[in-house]
Amino acid sequence: MTKSAGVWSFDEVALLLMDYQPEMFKAVKSETGPALIELNVRYLIRAAKAFGIPIVLSSVSVRSGVNSPTVSAISDELPDAEIIDRETMNAWEDEAFRAAVEKTGRKRLIFCGLWTEICVVYPVVSARYDNHASMFVVDAVGGTSAVAHEAGINRMMQAGAIPNTARATIDEWFRNWQSPQGKMYHAVSAWYRTELDKLGLSATVASGRVTS
Repeated sequence: MTKSAGVWSFDEVALLLMDYQPEMFKAVKSETGPALIELNVRYLIRAAKAFGIPIVLSSVSVRSGVNSPTVSAISDELPDAEIIDRETMNAWEDEAFRAAVEKTGRKRLIFCGLWTEICVVYPVVSARYDNHASMFVVDAVGGTSAVAHEAGINRMMQAGAIPNTARATIDEWFRNWQSPQGKMYHAVSAWYRTELDKLGLSATVASGRVTS
């Protein structure tokens, strides 16, 4: 192991995004509200794109007409991405999703999605049992209740997955302001602060109260 192997670098991770669809957003009742979840996902996407991190984007049951497509605020951040639509609640059980993840060649996987207790928990736990290092971003996911969200977090941690926040995840990717990635992050950070202001969430995030 290298000296920094306990923390994750931009050049060894893939960002996996699942089921950011209107029906799922409407049902979020956990601590971080839908507006901030959506913004934090966009924040992660912009940083990942700046750092050259591969992104896999997936939806559930759009073709079958059960759910609506990925919300445009998120899909517009990835205009060239293929959205892998599944019928499985567990993305890890979908062959196209698994193939896309394996194609990235990355050994450490960062999971984000809706809802925490179902469509995040299932692939995270499955990936862990397949010996993949897994992280999930607690303020870029949400559950159908505070209890459901907390239960999902606990289950993933018991399986050996690592919880993190959006800002801490991005900072962990580069860790040095003088690196090329650190310098690129300035623009992403400025954009994020502006978007927080637009939503009236700057004070909320600064205080640690993450509802919206």
